Amino acid sequence: MQVSSHIIKELRSKTGAGMMDCKKALQAAEGNITVALDSLRKKGLASADKKSARSATEGIIDSYIHTGSKIGVLVELNCETDFVARRIEFQQLAKNLAMQIAACQNVFYISIDDIPQNVIDNEISIESEKEDLINKPVNMKDRIIQGRINKRLQEMSLLNQPFIKDHTISVENLIKKHIALLGENIKIRRFQRFLLGEVKD
Repeated sequence: MQVSSHIIKELRSKTGAGMMDCKKALQAAEGNITVALDSLRKKGLASADKKSARSATEGIIDSYIHTGSKIGVLVELNCETDFVARRIEFQQLAKNLAMQIAACQNVFYISIDDIPQNVIDNEISIESEKEDLINKPVNMKDRIIQGRINKRLQEMSLLNQPFIKDHTISVENLIKKHIALLGENIKIRRFQRFLLGEVKD
């Protein structure tokens, strides 16, 4: 079902949820903004994006050691107040994120925005030289490369990963649910994965 942009904009202004979340909710609700609003609230997405601009300087550093003690992760998760940092839901989120990072060996960045341009340029160079593209028309070749690059960048971004305990939501939406639940902005500040015997460049 096609949903007009002004209805999506209206729902965004009422909830603060992301554009795609609003669009999907409206499509599922067949354009009924009240039903879509209730759906977003049930999913915990309403108002999450509005809080995402607020400063988050409190929080915790959590760790996860995978079975066999050959993979370890440290993650810093920030919120706005020490009160929320002590909440069991926030601490469980940090633990789940550390487990997620341990499970996702190809993830090196928090978001696509964090990926350096030289890494993107290198991926474009690799894709451009693949044999299956040699005889493709230029415009088709460019579209294929762009599609593959977008997929590759998503694979490298933590926020774009399906949550390991519930593949129906992304890590980004998992965080948004906790923002709505706890009423504060929540940010992954940084993470580090350790592999036994790994030598860093």
